[in-house]
Amino acid sequence: MADAFFERRLATDGVSVSRFWIAACALLVVALTMMRATFATLVPLRVDEAYYWTWSSESVLSYLDHPPMVAWSVQLGTFLFGDTNLGVRLGGLLAMLAMQGLLADIVWRTTRDWRYTIFAVLLPEAALDYGLMMSKVAPDTAMIAFSMAMVWALVRLALSGDLRWWLLAGLFGGLALLSKYTAILLVPAIMAFAVVPSWRRQQLSSPYPWLAALIALVVFSPVLYWNAVHDWVSFRFQLDRPVQLEEWSLRFLGDFVGSQFVLLGPLLFPVLLIGVAMLGRRGFRARDPVAILLSMCVIGPLCFFLWRSLYGRIGDSWPLFVWPFGFACVAINLAGWRREAPASPMARIAPDVAAITVLGGIGCVVLAAVYYTASNANHLAQNDPIGKEAGFALVVDAARDELGGAGASWFATTDYRIYAMLRWHLKDRIPVVQVNERSRQIGFRAGQADSIGLVGLYVAPKDQPMREVWETTTAVLEPRALVDLTWRGVRYDTYRMEKLTKWQPVLSPPPGDPLYVSRPH
Repeated sequence: MADAFFERRLATDGVSVSRFWIAACALLVVALTMMRATFATLVPLRVDEAYYWTWSSESVLSYLDHPPMVAWSVQLGTFLFGDTNLGVRLGGLLAMLAMQGLLADIVWRTTRDWRYTIFAVLLPEAALDYGLMMSKVAPDTAMIAFSMAMVWALVRLALSGDLRWWLLAGLFGGLALLSKYTAILLVPAIMAFAVVPSWRRQQLSSPYPWLAALIALVVFSPVLYWNAVHDWVSFRFQLDRPVQLEEWSLRFLGDFVGSQFVLLGPLLFPVLLIGVAMLGRRGFRARDPVAILLSMCVIGPLCFFLWRSLYGRIGDSWPLFVWPFGFACVAINLAGWRREAPASPMARIAPDVAAITVLGGIGCVVLAAVYYTASNANHLAQNDPIGKEAGFALVVDAARDELGGAGASWFATTDYRIYAMLRWHLKDRIPVVQVNERSRQIGFRAGQADSIGLVGLYVAPKDQPMREVWETTTAVLEPRALVDLTWRGVRYDTYRMEKLTKWQPVLSPPPGDPLYVSRPH
């Protein structure tokens, strides 16, 4: 009787302890979400965020640089909160919460242990790229949520044996493609999930995987249609990106790997690599579909980025959709490792390493948030990635003052960055035209042509005069002023302002025209 009493008491205490830690995790996530919302509200929009806001004010099916999901995300946020920083960035905040919820369900259903579930939820909070920078809006943020939802549906399929989950995976896969083209890099992981385990005949003979592919294609069809009627301009723009090096070099590879130590954390990055490698090895040896799927969602895209980095720079946001699968790998691998080798010295110290990784990472993220929202210091000087783009409001104010002095009625530019910032800060009260790279504005409203007068003000970076563009026109440019882009006492760039006469912009030049063609940035 006494033994039975103590067993029941232990079970009850275990439930109480688990509920306490789950509640503590939830409160911590709420607090960190509020921190990200504060960051999103107070820190000025970066250039690309303002660029995506300009998309959201247009009614087109797709865009040169990316599919339309990022514009729809901004439309939702600005519908709820207006044309504010928080409105533009709401999609990133929601994508972070969606990712954490899906991570929790994947790890819980796989391990049935709340400790590893909490660990998986807190891992992204410990990485600067997620704990703070998911507050920004980018095509990658929506793709993270939808690609994670696709994999979640496939995990449900593996654990339940119900092949109908393929259909939901196809829907989310199509939405991921509507977010960013690099979602295609997850296809090898899905193929390995279907054919490597012993169930390959069951999967391939079922109609559901093929229906899932059809659903994804149907969801993605607006982008296909838009490209078809515009000479496949977006696909060619992505595929024709020039390499920065003719022969391979370790230069950009070092930059890529080094940036992961900064954006993920000096402890978290190696922990992720170890967790993915160990789970992948265990999964392929046991033909475990969940382990194969999750590890390949990291290994496949990562191999592509490593190869690409031998010839060109990898964008900071490119691997954003990869590491959430790594967070799941780390948590699931740790659970399996401790079950299989509880006496192993490495397995025994793993929870301590996990705790240090999470707590240390969250501490760094909080310090970064305080630095940008509650201080006036500029310790990174010219290397501050946010400071480089945080002072545009003063540049726009100077440009607006100069507009009247020059007798101009509209702004001209040859740089999509200042084009986006002028439109964002002026809220389209004054016409702004990027006179070149018009393929970036395919289908954009042309009503502004009625308010473009005979005199404009050209605004562009001082070191990028783009004289080759103006030589194709009859425009006459007269220097007016220079204004510095500064943030917290540091100058990051200088913008030239010139009076523009004897030419008006061509808003719809034909493909092939020098003013139509765009170049990757």
